[in-house]
Amino acid sequence: MHRFYIPPNEWNAAALLLTGAEAHHCRNVLRLQPGDKAAVFNGRGKEVTAEIVSLHPRAIVLRKLHEATTPPLRCRITLGQAIPKGKNMDLIVQKAVEIGAAEIVPIVSDRTVVRLAGDDAAGKQAKWQTVAIEAAKQCGQNWLPEVQRPRTISQSFATARRHDLQLIGSLQTDALHLKTILTDYSDGHENRPASVLMLIGPEGDFTPAELNLARAHGCRPMTLGPIVLRVETAAIYSLSVLSYELL
Repeated sequence: MHRFYIPPNEWNAAALLLTGAEAHHCRNVLRLQPGDKAAVFNGRGKEVTAEIVSLHPRAIVLRKLHEATTPPLRCRITLGQAIPKGKNMDLIVQKAVEIGAAEIVPIVSDRTVVRLAGDDAAGKQAKWQTVAIEAAKQCGQNWLPEVQRPRTISQSFATARRHDLQLIGSLQTDALHLKTILTDYSDGHENRPASVLMLIGPEGDFTPAELNLARAHGCRPMTLGPIVLRVETAAIYSLSVLSYELL
């Protein structure tokens, strides 16, 4: 069954409408007709199985058949990702949605080749949010991660809320395995962390100054193993092990 996204501010289960790009995709690409079934979700855990009632130039009217609520994952994982070259950020956003990240923060680090500001930053943010929506539609994820506006690592710490556990992927010799970090965390807490920040650096890693800044804000260096990983592999690996241990 085809899935479509309706933003939370437009969500009304009693009067469902597809507009904009979603209406275009439904009508002109998939060529669905009145009587066809579809699923719609709002990115905040709500999903409705619906029937197409009518097609109009600016909207498609749906009728609710069944409504379900998906609870959020047990741990809220935020990925702070230094923006890589090329289209690798698209891949990282896609896989982050599939693995279960709750938030994605693109980071412009000192060694980031891509430089974004103003309209360019807003355009990239919108593009990556679209990638996230498409990934959620494809994989059946009813909780849509928010892709934040690109920012420096210092801006990220200045604006982000505190997480129960904050990690940074590191090539340094003092970096610890996740199991060791979680064991240390359990020794001082009754429950496992309910929110985690995972920072992944660019090609060449974060600079020493950025690593020190992250440490100063409570980030623990986490090893990703003895093999140096590509940026996109590091992101997928980190989210996968966190998902396995915490979700």
